[in-house]
Amino acid sequence: MTTSDSYAAPITDPLFDGDTGKFPLPLRQLLVRLLRGPYLDGSTDPSAWQLLLDQQQGISDYFSEIFLALRLDMDRKIAMLAPVQIEQVHTSPIAPRRPLKRDETLLALRLRLLLEQHSGSGSDAVISRAGMHEILAEHRQASDRDDKRFAESCDAAITRLQSLRLLTGTELENEFRISPALAMALPITNIQDIPRYIAAIDANDPAFSLDAEGSDDLAEQTPELVQE
Repeated sequence: MTTSDSYAAPITDPLFDGDTGKFPLPLRQLLVRLLRGPYLDGSTDPSAWQLLLDQQQGISDYFSEIFLALRLDMDRKIAMLAPVQIEQVHTSPIAPRRPLKRDETLLALRLRLLLEQHSGSGSDAVISRAGMHEILAEHRQASDRDDKRFAESCDAAITRLQSLRLLTGTELENEFRISPALAMALPITNIQDIPRYIAAIDANDPAFSLDAEGSDDLAEQTPELVQE
């Protein structure tokens, strides 16, 4: 039975006054979770992941109606939505995310490298707050001589990646798990290209763009990289 067949009949009891929807509550809740984003982690919610797999075609069809593509990483059990690119009016993302700033981009790229290095180990990739401060210190601009301001900028970058759930907490204070979703948020075809991207940011290259030269469509998650 296909997804459309499964949910062709109206629900028995409306969920709210004037409800004309056909999807049952669990599927509607899953759609809302995907819309809220930034991703669904099947390793932490196996029931939602299984529902997604069972109804994948119908869910994909639903989001296609509003110019969103459902993307799955079967190995990491990660699902997220990405806007499609169409040169027509009224097709832009419903709620585009704020672009990553310089330090946020640098940190995300460096963590992407760490995640790749940790791949296949069978355990989570983790990093401390101090470790992330050290990473950003390697890319500190010569003109930045205010230690307090720099530390605040580092913490702000960490907080931003936490808000995107690319970093999640652990049992230890100031230690974080690098989310497997980072591999989809930064879908770079060749990991070996990351140092080149980092070097371009460090050089303040105005032509720098992560969606250039076959690096897939990172811009769909971070449409513009703000050099601040």
